[in-house]
Amino acid sequence: MRISLLFTYLLAATASLPTAIAQTSSSSATLKATLQWQSLPDLPDALGVAGPFVGVHSDTLIVAGGANFPEPHWENDKSWHADAWVMTREADGSLQWRTGLALDHPVAYGAVAATSRGVVCMGGDDGQQVAQRCFVIVWDAAQETIEQRPLPQLPEPCAYGAATAIGEVVYLACGQRGATLDTASNHLWRLDPSADSPQWEVLPPCPGPPRAFNMTVAQHNGFDTCIYVFGGRRQKADVAGPSGVEPLHDLYEYNPHLNLWRRRADLPQPLMAGTAVAVGQSHLFALSGADGTLMTRADSLKLDHPGFPKRMLAYHTITDTWIDAGETPANPVATPVVRWGDRFILASGEIKPRVCTSEVWAVAPTIGAEPFGSVNFTVLTLYLLAMVGVGVYFASKNKDTDDYFRGGKKMLWWASGCSIFATMLSSVTFMAIPAKAYAQDQVYLLGNLMIPVVAPIAVYLALPFFRRIDATSAYEYLEKRFNRPVRLFASASFTLFHIFRMGIVMSLAALALATITPLTPTQSVLIMGVLSVIYCTLGGVEAVIWTDTIQTVVLLGGALICFAVMIAGSDGGAGDFFSTALGDGKLHFANFHLDPTSASLAIWVVLIGGIGQNISSYTADQAVVQRYMTTPDERRAAGSIWFAALLSIPATFLFYYMGTGLYVFYKSHPERLDPTFMTDQILPLFIANELPMGVAGLIVAGIFAAAQSTVSTSMNSTATAVVTDFLRPFNLLQSERAYLNSARALTFGFGVLGTVIGLLFVSTEIRSLFDQFLKVIGLFMGVLGGLFALGVLTRRVSGWAALLGAVFGAAVMGLLPIYSNINSFLYAAIGIAVCFGVGYLLSLFLPAPAHDIEGLTLLKQPEPISSIVTSEQTKSHT
Repeated sequence: MRISLLFTYLLAATASLPTAIAQTSSSSATLKATLQWQSLPDLPDALGVAGPFVGVHSDTLIVAGGANFPEPHWENDKSWHADAWVMTREADGSLQWRTGLALDHPVAYGAVAATSRGVVCMGGDDGQQVAQRCFVIVWDAAQETIEQRPLPQLPEPCAYGAATAIGEVVYLACGQRGATLDTASNHLWRLDPSADSPQWEVLPPCPGPPRAFNMTVAQHNGFDTCIYVFGGRRQKADVAGPSGVEPLHDLYEYNPHLNLWRRRADLPQPLMAGTAVAVGQSHLFALSGADGTLMTRADSLKLDHPGFPKRMLAYHTITDTWIDAGETPANPVATPVVRWGDRFILASGEIKPRVCTSEVWAVAPTIGAEPFGSVNFTVLTLYLLAMVGVGVYFASKNKDTDDYFRGGKKMLWWASGCSIFATMLSSVTFMAIPAKAYAQDQVYLLGNLMIPVVAPIAVYLALPFFRRIDATSAYEYLEKRFNRPVRLFASASFTLFHIFRMGIVMSLAALALATITPLTPTQSVLIMGVLSVIYCTLGGVEAVIWTDTIQTVVLLGGALICFAVMIAGSDGGAGDFFSTALGDGKLHFANFHLDPTSASLAIWVVLIGGIGQNISSYTADQAVVQRYMTTPDERRAAGSIWFAALLSIPATFLFYYMGTGLYVFYKSHPERLDPTFMTDQILPLFIANELPMGVAGLIVAGIFAAAQSTVSTSMNSTATAVVTDFLRPFNLLQSERAYLNSARALTFGFGVLGTVIGLLFVSTEIRSLFDQFLKVIGLFMGVLGGLFALGVLTRRVSGWAALLGAVFGAAVMGLLPIYSNINSFLYAAIGIAVCFGVGYLLSLFLPAPAHDIEGLTLLKQPEPISSIVTSEQTKSHT
């Protein structure tokens, strides 16, 4: 009844889709988030400087060097400076400039990049010549002075270029070899100052024309962190002097991982001598810059020059779109911008030809999400309370541990199938997979489609063994096939895996909830954890299965609504959806190469990795196996597996195409993106801002309830494993009531521990939680899959050979992320292969199992020779 009501609500909600689509089509042209500008104490030099070195070291702002025109500006020659100023944070929180400091020589217009080792300064101009010199500026807090430390010289003199850093590695792009623009270059150089013997490396040059006064920024493009070079100016080959200076508006992306350049979307207007920063995980903001419209009239306008345009531009690296990001209170050019804490600092610079400013600005992104609304809050609250109500309802039905862990073996097969599907689904699937497809392509899709491939293995190989021994824990089989230490090792590994899984699932859902409600990620994790602990501790596996079933209905229905709004709200609607996605490579699903370390997954990696992950999950994961045992018989248990596997096919296409839909929608409406949102939060952003009130609340509630459902599954399954594998075999308790109470206590404890892990996992530094989830699966579950393969597919492998193989496999998996760049998608398959291979190899040297294993493997015991002879004699006599 509850499920039918939810279906009815979802179908009725589609009636409001035209309204939502109309609202989307008429969206405002302003960006969803803005940058807030705040004035800081002025630079001590009242005239200000252009082209200074600006950076941050030891939480201090350093401004050094630069050039300006003394007043009256149009009657004096340019003056070059060595002065340096340092802004420090005082004990009372105020900011104070330190003066009386200086570089060892005057210099301006060099490139600069901030690293943990100090402010890396490259090249520059002193009015006499362009320099090759490089050095690092560091702040000595004890002596309250700056120190210059030498670095290797540039490959050639360079000024008026721009630099950025990826980690500790510095990249310098373009600039001039001499004092005039006709010496401009399109070079790209790289230096790792942290190397033992740092040397400049010459990389492929930028494919555009030679340029100076360009902007260079590092940002992630969904696949890799790349270098973006755009704007600047060049000298036309056939025109000398100022009239031949051409402002540029082209943009190029360099991928250090692939060592390749590609051209991206041009800027809406030319931009030169500007400042640009990376905001969030996929946005670039051009905070300032000159467009060149009055460049040839500067001499005639002089002090009447209106100044450079006070407007920002924003570029989104994933959808490759530019947008006007609004007005700014100032527009200083020819000065670097540097991150200081959670703000960007613009210090001094030039505000019109020959005129500098002493102003210093701090710029910080502000979240632009729309309010969640009382209607959505009401739906969210009622839904979550309903999930708790399910747990309370089933609490009275648990009389013993069989009810608590297996639902009395009376669950409906299709409900158990929905629970298997939802267990593998969770909020990771619902949000992280669309986010992955939105940022990249469809390459991961084939991995999910390996579930139906693995289903026959689960039905015909794993299921009969578990039903035959009437297992409560999947790891009871391992004791019967091998020995108790193997069982305990496997159960402990499973428990560790699900503790970390709870943390990942809750943290991902919390990041989503925090983006569209006033709750912080920490508060969100606590709410999910507390509610999960309540209804799971009370209701046991029966409550978990029925809440899983409800989540399946809500999430699939919600996903269909989202996808419909995405397509209808995109430019061109359904007609242009596939052409846009296909043209931009978003429907690409297979890479044909052999490199297992590449971020662009090869098809063989996806297929083998997908099979490995799902074999481990469907044969060795207690959370899945436990559902085999909740149905009355083997036939209905098999039906639940097939139902979950078949349901995964349309769900896989739906979730991945939702990601493509997000890409097409936001390519049509880049102004509706919020740069402060992480990539993993793109679907919640869409739900909160684009769906009708009430429907958004229901889907968001479903997301978090799905996270809670996954968490509760892990809580119940880990408690099952500990009670069944650690307490019962040693007869540690005296009665069934005591075991039931211990089950509830363990469920509660694991829920609390998972919540703590979730609080630790909430980090904006995690680029993709989907990738982290794959690593956790591979590190823990691969070895368990290998153990089950050893048990089912061999006869000669003994308990100790299997245990040593598992321990060796666990050690290899622990070292793999440290000493190898192999893609984490392969981790589970590698864990299976290492455990199986080492275990079987050791069995050649260790004694075979001493106990009877008949019926515990697929291989039958060979008949004794005497039996064969007797049989042949009987046939001959007949």
